[in-house]
Amino acid sequence: MKSNPLLIGVIADTHGLLRAEALAALKGCGLILHAGDIGGPEVLDGLRSIAPVIAVRGNTDRGGWAETLRERELVEAGGRLIYLLHEIGDLDIDPAAAGVAAVISGHSHIPRMKYRDGILFFNPGSAGPKRWNLSASIGLLRTGDEGLEGKIIEL
Repeated sequence: MKSNPLLIGVIADTHGLLRAEALAALKGCGLILHAGDIGGPEVLDGLRSIAPVIAVRGNTDRGGWAETLRERELVEAGGRLIYLLHEIGDLDIDPAAAGVAAVISGHSHIPRMKYRDGILFFNPGSAGPKRWNLSASIGLLRTGDEGLEGKIIEL
């Protein structure tokens, strides 16, 4: 698959709070992926003011607005395949066999970025209300000929 350079915003666990700092950090993205626990349709509307959004339903997303969201999405972006889900423990594919370049999840509120067998496993942390001693954060992915490059941004 030919790569087309693209900046992708990655956000999760907003729980109904869309911080101004998150919106500012996502400016310039061509696509935003939300890994669940959105909290309400207004969060998605706010993100759509910046770029197209693909989101999955998290374990706290309930009600009519959330019923249209799938639990998993296979996304083609910038010439790469990205598998998006809320809880990494629910991973139901072999990413390497599926040709996936990255697996994006949320749920833990802990930002993580790790390559395993050439696949980027990426959790942007939580951009929502502060919990425990964790900072709010989002992620950015940049696609290119060399693959995907990830970055965690503390808010």
